[in-house]
Amino acid sequence: MLMLLLLSSTAFANDFVGQASVIDGDTLEIHGTRIRLWGVDAPESSQLCRGADSNLYRCGAAAANDLATFIARRPINCTPVSEDQYGRSVATCSAGGTDLGEWLVRNGLALDWPQYSKGRYAAAERDADRSGRGMWAGSYVEPWLFRKCIRAGGTPTNCSDDANAHP
Repeated sequence: MLMLLLLSSTAFANDFVGQASVIDGDTLEIHGTRIRLWGVDAPESSQLCRGADSNLYRCGAAAANDLATFIARRPINCTPVSEDQYGRSVATCSAGGTDLGEWLVRNGLALDWPQYSKGRYAAAERDADRSGRGMWAGSYVEPWLFRKCIRAGGTPTNCSDDANAHP
């Protein structure tokens, strides 16, 4: 019985549960541990998108702010999946039973990242696209392409420009 109890407590010790701070649109912090949301990619904090009105807006900041509002200090439960190259835990996380990755994608605040998700959030992304929510209301550059442009010496403005944008 004691062995079963020890195995159970070890399994639960790997999960992260608690109040989260939103670092950016796809990164949380719980009890001092950075957690990258699995299977989704939100725009970077400095990233710009065009809204339905064709005006530029900080879509990365919007994703982070909307996620913080949605979480609203509720407890977050995260189940680790892996670790990224920066040493962050990569996890699926939920608030009140809602998968945060799916919520972000469904609201057009992040994209399904099929390289990692294997299409888990593809239906939520199609729904956001059809409904014109979030980034789908205007144009944007996929966050992974935006980061590649920045690493190549681009600026947030020219890496977000219409030549690179997804309509």
